[in-house]
Amino acid sequence: MKETVSMFTRDGVRLDADVYRPDAEGSFPVLLMRQPYGRSIASTVVYAHPTWYAQQGYIVVIQDVRGRGTSEGEFKLFAHEIADGFDTVNWASQLPGSNGKVGMYGFSYQGMTQLYAAVEKPPALKTICPAMIGYDLYHDWAYEGGAFCLQANLSWAIQIAAETARLKNDEQAFQILYAASRNLPLFDTIPAYPEIIQKYAPDSFYHEWIEHDRPNEYWEKLSPKTYLKNIDLPILHVGGWFDTFLRGTVNLYKEMASRSHFLQYLLIGPWAHLPWGRKVGSIDYGLAAANPIDELQIRWFDRFLKGIDTGITNEPSISLFEMGSNHWKCFQHWPNNSKTSYFLQSNGLASMREDAGKLTPPPTPTRNGEGGTIAEISSVSDTFIHDPWRPVPALGGHAAFPAGAFERSAIDCRTDVLTYTTAPLTEDLLIVGDVFVEIYCRADKPSFDLSAVLSEVRSNGNVYNFTQGYVRVQPNQSTQPVKIELQPTCIKITAGNQLRLSLSAACFPAYPVNSGTGSKNKETRLIEAEIMTISVQSGGNFPSRICW
Repeated sequence: MKETVSMFTRDGVRLDADVYRPDAEGSFPVLLMRQPYGRSIASTVVYAHPTWYAQQGYIVVIQDVRGRGTSEGEFKLFAHEIADGFDTVNWASQLPGSNGKVGMYGFSYQGMTQLYAAVEKPPALKTICPAMIGYDLYHDWAYEGGAFCLQANLSWAIQIAAETARLKNDEQAFQILYAASRNLPLFDTIPAYPEIIQKYAPDSFYHEWIEHDRPNEYWEKLSPKTYLKNIDLPILHVGGWFDTFLRGTVNLYKEMASRSHFLQYLLIGPWAHLPWGRKVGSIDYGLAAANPIDELQIRWFDRFLKGIDTGITNEPSISLFEMGSNHWKCFQHWPNNSKTSYFLQSNGLASMREDAGKLTPPPTPTRNGEGGTIAEISSVSDTFIHDPWRPVPALGGHAAFPAGAFERSAIDCRTDVLTYTTAPLTEDLLIVGDVFVEIYCRADKPSFDLSAVLSEVRSNGNVYNFTQGYVRVQPNQSTQPVKIELQPTCIKITAGNQLRLSLSAACFPAYPVNSGTGSKNKETRLIEAEIMTISVQSGGNFPSRICW
């Protein structure tokens, strides 16, 4: 049974919600989702319909946030979610039939509204289940390694602006924005700041996000991280290996697990931002990868809202999907040893031949302790040209659309991509947890970018990416080596296959092409982009490496 009801915030703004009730007598806990996309959708792109949750014995409330759907007020990204979230939780706890206990669920923006709602500690809020969120909005959402997440930010800004135009019944603006969402305007005079955003989305968050291109007070005021230091709740954290916000999910989990008195449960599947299914990109991860979240959330809410012993508190608190074996693996603590390294070696032709660049483990000492060191290997430079006229394209991963794993051997054959590959593995190789690369490099321009992609090279020659990272090296940033943090991952590469690292100076349009000048994205014109020469050094005194 569904009904539409309204509440008023502390400043008198009406917020509308759909309420779904169990077909039974009695009092029930409330499950709340607050979202900006029209409450009828109810995030059914990844979750079961609210009627299913109601059938499990919950009152389900799906609310339009301020200025969205039919709710009154002005929508401003994340600006009102702390106060409105607090007011909504208190209101929902007092609905007819409520037992006074509230839990929240939802992903992306709907995950963020949970974090903001918890800030003022509404007494009725007993647990939350945020999926795919930004804990630090600068590092986890808007920028990665100092590079603007162009494709994700621009497409979302256009989507939000189109919905604003629809609510205003501005058909011309809506049609223009809708068309742009299907063919992103990436080649304007200023590529990262297209005219359509300036003209048809004057109130968009995009203007502030591209202006504030360094961590500063703006991001501190906006980020949940600033406000959650004294918050403690049982939290179910959900992420995906190919989700663009995985960094936020993992960072929030680590923070809470380090200090919480309550259970913190983390589950990461082999999924992109949406949907959460068995096939992502070109890879079918099998039935085990099918979305388990609805049933898991009911077990979670039954425990923390109904007091039912579902056994979840007796299980390992981390569940990670291991790609390759395609099974779930359980851990009691986040696997973060950083003890395994593979080092780059080359004959200087890593951009020309796939067998020229190699990844090698540290030399194994002999019985008498001898065996050589990395420093004894001659240092070599691999030099390549980055041409902004033909930047290395994004293919899958977490920051591009569509996301996931794709066959990328054609990209690895480009001469502006350096590849370093192990010999065929003699035993299975497990990579799990945090992954980073350290690269000794230099360029002939004040600023340059580095994209790092890890892939599995199969015995038939096909190459499938499984994690990657990106960094923008700014002028006067002379620290060596350059560290690139890749997405956390969990994969088993089977014996006979190979591990590969691919390095390039672009991943477009996931990130803007670096002009080389060091100017702000908001001011960088397409005509300013220059050809640059980049050299990657390995061996000897330059132990460039992968580490996990």
